Amino acid sequence: MNHLDWQRSSTSSDRDDWIEIASEGDHVYIRQSDDPTLVVTTTRTKFNAWVLGAKAGEFDHFVA
Repeated sequence: MNHLDWQRSSTSSDRDDWIEIASEGDHVYIRQSDDPTLVVTTTRTKFNAWVLGAKAGEFDHFVA
């Protein structure tokens, strides 16, 4: 996974506890920057559906 171009939000600071995302082909990889060995893999289609849901406010109840 070291060859992937990991990206984090522009609102993250220099601390090491942020979500990072990378993609390759039809796969999207998600990890926490403070434990980069633990990676969740999903498809681009499923990730896109989640992002659209987040933009529509479907997950706002998780935010304090």
